[in-house]
Amino acid sequence: MKQPQPQPQPHISPTSAQAAISAALKSQRLRKNRGSYSCSRCGQPKKGHVCHLDVPTTPIAPEPLTSVSAAASSSTRPPAPPPPVRQPFSHLRRALSFDDGVDARGDSSDPDLDGDDAVQPGRFRAAGLWEVLKRLPPSGLMTAARVCRRWRETARRMWKAAEELRIRVPDRAQIGYVGSLLQKCPALVRLSLKIDSGFDATTLACIAFSCPNLEVLEISTSGASVNRISGDELGRFVSNKRGLRSLKMEGCSSLGGFALSSSSLSTLWLADLHSLSKMVFNCPNLIEVSLEFSRQEDDSTDLVTMIDGFGRTCTRLQNIHIASLRLSHTFVLALTAVNFRDLRMLSLVLGINITDASVAAISSTYTNLELLDLSGSSITDTGLGMICDVLPDTLSKLLVALCPNITSSGIQFATAQLPLLELMDCGMTVSDPSSDDPTSSERSSTPQKASGYNQKIFIKHKRLKKLSLWGCSSLDALFLNCPELKDLNLNSCSNLKPESLVLQCPKLELVHASGCQNLLIGAIRKQVSENFAAGENHMPLKRLADASKRIQAPPSLYQEAREDENNPGKKRRKVERELCTIIH
Repeated sequence: MKQPQPQPQPHISPTSAQAAISAALKSQRLRKNRGSYSCSRCGQPKKGHVCHLDVPTTPIAPEPLTSVSAAASSSTRPPAPPPPVRQPFSHLRRALSFDDGVDARGDSSDPDLDGDDAVQPGRFRAAGLWEVLKRLPPSGLMTAARVCRRWRETARRMWKAAEELRIRVPDRAQIGYVGSLLQKCPALVRLSLKIDSGFDATTLACIAFSCPNLEVLEISTSGASVNRISGDELGRFVSNKRGLRSLKMEGCSSLGGFALSSSSLSTLWLADLHSLSKMVFNCPNLIEVSLEFSRQEDDSTDLVTMIDGFGRTCTRLQNIHIASLRLSHTFVLALTAVNFRDLRMLSLVLGINITDASVAAISSTYTNLELLDLSGSSITDTGLGMICDVLPDTLSKLLVALCPNITSSGIQFATAQLPLLELMDCGMTVSDPSSDDPTSSERSSTPQKASGYNQKIFIKHKRLKKLSLWGCSSLDALFLNCPELKDLNLNSCSNLKPESLVLQCPKLELVHASGCQNLLIGAIRKQVSENFAAGENHMPLKRLADASKRIQAPPSLYQEAREDENNPGKKRRKVERELCTIIH
């Protein structure tokens, strides 16, 4: 059978093929982009125009690549050198966080990415890509790494250079989820975990293995998460992490007892402690300690032995915060016997057995306190007087919330005798005795009960910035003359009368008024507006003839400005400051 002869193919010269490819690329570009309305060669309008210039014989280059394609093409470059050595903790290069406004201190761009200056139009510069990706949360950064090779490489270098990581571990996530993220960050210094599920010593082992340079660790719980870490496992972790400086952990009800030994640990926060059999602290550089115990009646922790141990091994303590129902006058005596020389902050919360005698012991031993928190104690106005007599030159923060024996007279005396006071919390002090006991309405006519009603507070202070009077239901009149006050809490001040409220606070920015009368909220808004209008300067400033300085112009010079204000057709260039925010 005769085989069919192949058909001869037309011969195309290389020059003709090159011209055809160029023409096809040109037509494709013109179809995709409308381009300019002027000729690209002579600059004349295109409509009815025939260009007299010759068409170049060289192939027309394709249109500039898009940002994604450019990123892919640039990944063929030789790999960049490894990132520089980690900077000190005080100058963090970058932070990976779920928060949008994370402040990443240090250089704004990675040094390895700044050399890509000769990039074609339409491409992402390396520094610009770094700035875009560093604003993504961890989940977004992992998604962006799937776009192309260049983005994946940039994300890898970003993970490798990260020194701070804050992530939330969902309920269904396994330990491998945390391990996969931590392995991407070998230079990690600060780690914050918010865990929704249960965790145990395996989590600590994963952190210890993946973060050799870890200095700050914070583990918080939420929902039904359970912390199953024992005291021995925690002590082993602290002793192995020789560079750990700060440890904060919640849900520590399963510790039972622990022995912490570290020469670098300076900050220790443990919450939800319960019935600890032993507490040994061998941390000579410990500066701040916060221990919060559960509010259960069967707590059997020996706080006196604990504070004696602090006195033997942690002599550099400056800040002490202890919240427990077992706080008593005996504990305060043991605390004063230790005599921490550098103590500046003392917070003893929920100690119902702390009395004025305890205040006398504290005042006679620690005379340089800057913050004193005795919330939930049984001190009276006499105890406040002792504090004012000893600490008028140092105390700037005083918190005496949930102290039912303190009256409005004691609050006024404390603000008058403490000139450096900037924060004061008097929540639930001036409270209605019948608000929590419905049966007390029948006994409210007795003089003892009636003494708590209709209390008035007059405060005039030059430096006070935050004042909290939440839950003061017996307060019916309030006068504040505080030029620096910015935050005022009046939540649940249900008996405060609008006509008995005077706020002379021109810098007030935030007022909490939840549970207050609607008329009171309206009075607050009106007085804040009046204070702002009174403090606003309506007289413009004019320069002198020699331009030496600006002075307030007399009425004859700003009469024209007033005419402009009365003319609604003209725009006024005036920057309005946002008024105070009222939360109700």
